[in-house]
Order: sequence, then C-alpha cells, then structure tokens
Amino acid sequence: MTVPIQTINDIAIFNSLKPESREEVARVSLLKEYSINTIFQMQDEPCEFVGFVRSGSAIIFRLSPNGNEQIISVLIPGMHFNTVPAMDANNNVRACIKAISPLSLLIIPVGCFRILLQSRADIAYLILTDFAKRLDHLVQLVDELSLHSVRGRLALFLLKKANGSQFSKAWTQDEIAAHLGTVRDVVGRTLRDFIKAGLIERKNGEIVVINQKGLEEEANF
Repeated sequence: MTVPIQTINDIAIFNSLKPESREEVARVSLLKEYSINTIFQMQDEPCEFVGFVRSGSAIIFRLSPNGNEQIISVLIPGMHFNTVPAMDANNNVRACIKAISPLSLLIIPVGCFRILLQSRADIAYLILTDFAKRLDHLVQLVDELSLHSVRGRLALFLLKKANGSQFSKAWTQDEIAAHLGTVRDVVGRTLRDFIKAGLIERKNGEIVVINQKGLEEEANF
C-alpha cells in the first residue's frame, strides 16, 4: 500500500466504504503537504488528481480578468475537491486553490480515481451523493449573487458567520469581499453603514451582531 490503511480510516468520508474498497483507495493514494499561502492549483489547468483534506484548510476561488477573487468554498478536514473535472472530458480545473494553513492532503491520480469509480460501486455512490450536495451549494451561491445586492449579501454573510452574536474568527475586509464577489471599499463602506444603523459594532477588533432582526431585514429575509 502507498498509504497506511489507518490514514484512510481517519478520513471521515471513507467511513461508509467496504473494507476492500478502503484498501484499494490506500493502494492508489499518495500524501502531499503544502505550507500556508501556497497556491497549488490554478484555474483552467489540467486536472491531475482528486484531493481529500487530512488536516488544515484551504480556499477554492475563481479569479476575474482584473484579478479579483471570488471564493467558492472553504476546504476543511474530510472535504475533497476536483471530483468534477476528474470526470469531465475537458479535464481542466474550474478554480484556484490556496492553503490558508499548513495543509495535508491525500491525493488520488485522475486515472486511478476513474478506475475506482468504474470498479467500486460504493465509491461511485459516495461521490454521486457528494455531487448532489455540491450542486445545492452552487445553487445557493448563484441565488445570493444574482438576487441580492452587496448590502444584502453582506448582511446574510454576517448572520451566517456570527457564532451567537460574535464572529468565531476575525475576518478581514479583503476576505469578506472575496466571499461576496465584491471589493474591499464596498465592504468597508457597508459595514460603516451597518454600525451607524445600530446593526453591528466592533469590539476588540471583531464584529459583533447587536440587531439580528435588522440584519435579517437587510438580507431580505
């Protein structure tokens, strides 16, 4: 085996697989490590592998022609990426990926991944159900981008990310802008408007929601 079977067992997404399928995944897999802020995939490049996050985190993002980032999702342990381009005849990846912490991946080369799907029904079913979840996420993302103003999307972002009333981490305006598909200046101006309206406040450098109902109205709830 290229990878110890215990490594496969430690990745939650593989828990539902038959023992022989997990052994086959271990046989064709490799381990890869990336340091923080490493961009290890650029959009429109050929897809070479499917990756599963063992530890650390990364962001999947698209680059606009003028260099702005649109964050598609955040990868955390147990999540995976490149399953769609690995199955597409075009075989090019759709987005960039950057490690936002020290990152450890289990990777399966595209050719091996396709053989696994053809020969192991439980692996194929696992990936298919994940496709359904990803489609639902993308539909929600399109809805937010097309049907809500930046102001509404920011209000929705604040409501989603607040843990109780206070954010679980200190988000920079650049990070928020990347998530919303806008620019830092617009985020900063809108946050100041929300502060003046008594919807949020800054406390020790972090954002605190003080009027959830008001934010829900802004988000068109």
